Amino acid sequence: MKRIQYFKDFGIVFVKQYQNSEMKFYILFLLCISFLTSCLAIKTTPANKSIIGKKIEYGVASWYGPGFHGKKTANGETFDMNALTAAHRTLPFNTLVKVVNVKNGLSVTVRINDRGPYAKNRVIDLSKRAAEKLKMIESGTATIELILLKSDREISKKLTTPHYAIQIGSYASKSSALRKQNEVKDSRIEEVFIEGQLIHRVYVGLFTEEEEAHKMNKIMASEGIQGFVKQIEN
Repeated sequence: MKRIQYFKDFGIVFVKQYQNSEMKFYILFLLCISFLTSCLAIKTTPANKSIIGKKIEYGVASWYGPGFHGKKTANGETFDMNALTAAHRTLPFNTLVKVVNVKNGLSVTVRINDRGPYAKNRVIDLSKRAAEKLKMIESGTATIELILLKSDREISKKLTTPHYAIQIGSYASKSSALRKQNEVKDSRIEEVFIEGQLIHRVYVGLFTEEEEAHKMNKIMASEGIQGFVKQIEN
């Protein structure tokens, strides 16, 4: 029997020698599988690319500064009121948006690194520096348009729908996060970069109603699992 030699190159299997029709069929089958696999590996265009550069919200913006300067933002960074950042209820962290003051036409690009505003009917909470760029410091609020510039994650179609989870741990070490995950059934690990450091957070559940998340947290607490409810990215 002739020796069959296989050569692998970029996922395609070549057979140098073969002996019968059954082997020919096998070769054809492998080539088909390789072709289909390579097709599936092609990345599709993210859904949010269709709205890059387009208006995603219209409403009232406010700003915050001195009272929060130096404190932690929702994504774990240290808030700097002199940086061009903003708080939004649901846009993924690190999303870049252009904020346009409808009244005077001024605009500024900000990065989302915090959650809010929680005042009724407000769309975004700007840092003091961003508010200065829009000349809205004295008025405190301004009617604005939000234009999406960049996002590494798909944007939720319902920007006003926040999601909540129960955080039961946060670790710099992945092994520590894995140990915690193994201790609690149905928990998961999500990785985030905070000021250049990779952090592994352990979550349980995903809720659209904050009240439901708090109910589950109480049940878990009664079972000896300590955690707290927090809003997470869509």
